[in-house]
Amino acid sequence: MKTQAAVLWERGGDWNVEEIELDPPKRGEVLVELGGSGLCHSDEHVVTGDLPWPLPMIGGHEGAGTVLEVGPGVEDLAPGDRVIFGFIPACGRCAACSAGMQNLCELGQYLGDGTQISDHTSRHHARGQDLGLMCLLGTFANHTVVSEANCIKIHEEIALDKACLLGCGVVTGWGSAVFAGGVKPGDTSVVVGVGGIGINAVQGAALSGSQYVVAVDPVEFKRTKAIEFGATHAVATSEEAIELVRDLTFGRGANVVVNTAGVGEGAQIGSSLAMTAKRGTVVVTNLHRATEETVSMSALDLVLMEKRVVGSLFGTANPRRHIPMLLDLYRTGQLKLDELATATYKLDDINVGYQDMREGRNLRGVISY
Repeated sequence: MKTQAAVLWERGGDWNVEEIELDPPKRGEVLVELGGSGLCHSDEHVVTGDLPWPLPMIGGHEGAGTVLEVGPGVEDLAPGDRVIFGFIPACGRCAACSAGMQNLCELGQYLGDGTQISDHTSRHHARGQDLGLMCLLGTFANHTVVSEANCIKIHEEIALDKACLLGCGVVTGWGSAVFAGGVKPGDTSVVVGVGGIGINAVQGAALSGSQYVVAVDPVEFKRTKAIEFGATHAVATSEEAIELVRDLTFGRGANVVVNTAGVGEGAQIGSSLAMTAKRGTVVVTNLHRATEETVSMSALDLVLMEKRVVGSLFGTANPRRHIPMLLDLYRTGQLKLDELATATYKLDDINVGYQDMREGRNLRGVISY
């Protein structure tokens, strides 16, 4: 079939919306008509080269839609089912999945290949070439073919251009605070960078009972939004946060600090560690440049105060368990989801959406199909 998709042909270029040819799903795959896709910063990392994944590529890894066709061997999905894509495939059978680490499923090793998990070939084509897929999904398209391992069936009648945000940003941010950071009632939490992921780390920390939630972001609009989403304080820099946390905690420091700025920097890990309490945790969720190999922090402080620095992928969450759980929290009014999408775009306006993201004009941009 023919459909429209946003393709990145060259590093540093714009997304080009054009007609592509889409093959039918093969074994273990499904054809999905997209209803919505989030404009996540991770796709920007491919544009800049921070993630040097092969091109050409259809972007997008936050998506929700309706199944139109299933390939051979697909038993749990049928045409008409509504699904959210988890950007990490979860087979449910490998050693990681069996140990409750679906976010580290062994199929995740293929994320950067851009081809289908089943046979490592492409279903998407344009200009006589095969096209890769961002995180095996390619949600910047009206239709896509994906593995059933990426699909979480939903029953709630939630709008698909809101549900798509649970495919990455909401779960990643929430889980970074709650699962990786282990925020508990009475804790002091700090979230460094209040974009599409950080704002959900704020939500997670607040709903988990954190006494103080300090949001750090240089953009005033995002600091204001952070207060609306549960932050008790908002400051512009880590230096301000260090002083504020010292005052709030009588010098003890924060129990959990979550790094969610758009592009991670090695020096920030040291700044976050400096505001962390004894046996406190710094969670590194944001992507760093693939070429970055230096982190600046006090190893003496790390040892003497028994502090921890941990990485978190997809919020250390299990997509098949925690996406439905967060949907339940949304349904009961405890999770802000509608408020996240501060700007909605058509696929043709995708480059406008990313420019708005770069300039801090939106909290989360969403493509509505």
